[in-house]
Order: sequence, then structure tokens, then C-alpha cells
Amino acid sequence: MKTPPQLQVLIDDGVIDEVLRPLKSGKEAAVYVVRSGDEIRCAKVYKDMAQRSFQQRVQYQEGRKVRGSREARAIGKASKYGRRQQEAAWKNTEVDALYQLRGAGVRVPEPFGYFHGVLVMELVTDVEGFSAARLGEVELDAAQARRFHAVLVQQVKLMLCCGLIHGDLSPYNVLVGPDGPVVIDFPQVVSAGGNNAARAMLLRDVNNLTAWLGRSAPELFDTWYGEEMWELFQAGDLQPDSALTGEFTPDLRAVDLDGVREAINDAREEALIRQQGREAAEEDY
Repeated sequence: MKTPPQLQVLIDDGVIDEVLRPLKSGKEAAVYVVRSGDEIRCAKVYKDMAQRSFQQRVQYQEGRKVRGSREARAIGKASKYGRRQQEAAWKNTEVDALYQLRGAGVRVPEPFGYFHGVLVMELVTDVEGFSAARLGEVELDAAQARRFHAVLVQQVKLMLCCGLIHGDLSPYNVLVGPDGPVVIDFPQVVSAGGNNAARAMLLRDVNNLTAWLGRSAPELFDTWYGEEMWELFQAGDLQPDSALTGEFTPDLRAVDLDGVREAINDAREEALIRQQGREAAEEDY
């Protein structure tokens, strides 16, 4: 295959030695399997700003910190320079999140560095050493679904303890490694304390997982982990070792229970639509 220009720069600099094959391509980035010495890793090449919609990012970027006052002013004015800075900040967000979450014990790929707009990180593999499948591509029995749900709820809780919410968590942003689920794709990660939509995004993340895994273990539909952990977080009581029960007593005056269940059903349908879209995109790719 022809080596992409962004990865040729890394070869020239000695960061990687060889590009082995493309792994996947999405709206935000293309991922390649690469060799670095004796290690097989993956390289995430972010797509140019012009190829993606900036408008869809507004709700995710609320509450994010910008490194300099000049950059913050430029982004606020939406100048050409500001848009470049916003693009750079968007890419750096995933890198920063991966290092922070990895350090906190969250099951995410190990990052090895960010070079010239390319994120080099661990290649998650299955038990046979092949690239790991996404959760949405794996059939699970009831016991496996319950176990995976418990692991993923724990990851969401650990993220929230770091002040972060994935923001786009679904069965297609989770890989199934030899030791269980690994969460990927963090460019849209949300500030839990600085974003007005943080609670809604947290509940959506948990609902997406529950909708998918509940197909194999329907009793998961009767759990309320998202609401439970958000209440603890707001009260300042959420800790990495906080025991969650999945039980929650909502204020019936303020919560539309039917609406919550509808949201779970919507999440299930959205996951299926995304699966079809990804399969179509990969065929084209």
C-alpha cells in the first residue's frame, strides 16, 4: 500500500518503521496498523478540518480549557487563526484524555505519543493476536453481557471521577480484548463539571451500553447506573471505589420514566443505524 504522507513523516523521523495496513476509517480519523521496532501498534491520523463538521462539536467543547488567552479570544471570534487553534485543541483533547484516563486505571489503549497530528498507541488485539473486534460485532450470552456491562459501568465511573464523560460511547467505541472491554475514541470527551449537557451525555453513554447488552441480558434494562453515579458525582461523593447498585429512586415529579425507556430504545435503534453506516463506509473504503 502507498504510505500516507502523515505517516511517512513519522517514518522519516524514526517514530515508526513501517505501515502494515489500514485498520479502519471514520468521520474523524483513519487508523493504520504500524510497526515500531518489534512492536505492532496503531496510528490514528486525524482528518482535516474541512472534511468534518465544526458545528456538531459545539456542545462537546463547552467547558474545555484553552491553553492561552490569545487562543481563547481567537476561538471566540471564530477567526481563521481561531479555527486552526480549535482544530488543534480538538485533536489534543483525545491525547490528553488517554494519558489521564490510562493513569487513572481506565481500560483505554496505551498512548505512545502524538507526532505531527498523528496519535500512536497500543493496538488492542483479541486472544489470537488479531485486531480486536468491536463490541457491536460480537455475540454475547447473558452471563457475558452482564459481566461486560459491569466492567463498562466501572469505566464510566472512573472517567467521571476524572471529571470526564466519553460523550459518544456506544458498542462501536468499545473493543473486546482478551481481558474484556477496552474503551476507545475520545476526541469528543466532555468536561463533567463545565458542560451544561454533561448529565444528558453521561446518561446517553450508559443507555447506549445498556440498550446493546440488554439484548442478551434484559434485566439490565431495569438498572439506573447513570442516574446513580451522577447523583453521587453532584454531591461530591463519587469515588473510584464507590460501590454502585444500579438502583435509583427518581423524583417522579421531575423525571419522565417513559421518556427514559424511550431513550434506551432510541439508543438501541441508533446503534443499529451506526452499525449499518460503518459497514457501508468500510465497504467504500
